[in-house]
Amino acid sequence: MAQKAVKIPKSTRFEDALGELETIVKTLETGDQPLDKSLTQFERGVALARFCQQSLVAAEQKVKVLTSENGEEELSEFDSDSE
Repeated sequence: MAQKAVKIPKSTRFEDALGELETIVKTLETGDQPLDKSLTQFERGVALARFCQQSLVAAEQKVKVLTSENGEEELSEFDSDSE
């Protein structure tokens, strides 16, 4: 029996996906639902976790591009007094 992969729309916000994932984890931890519903939620949770991981990787790549100068990353000191 082939299962259809759960797709998370690209328009989904990271924060929304993470919030839904946290809700699913809490629900699964209670163990109060039937196995078939738990498996469905687990599948959704795996898809959300992958979406969140991909979002973080993409954000990390953007940060690296924005902080690189002449193809090399450069770190600078944070000055909290400049506000």
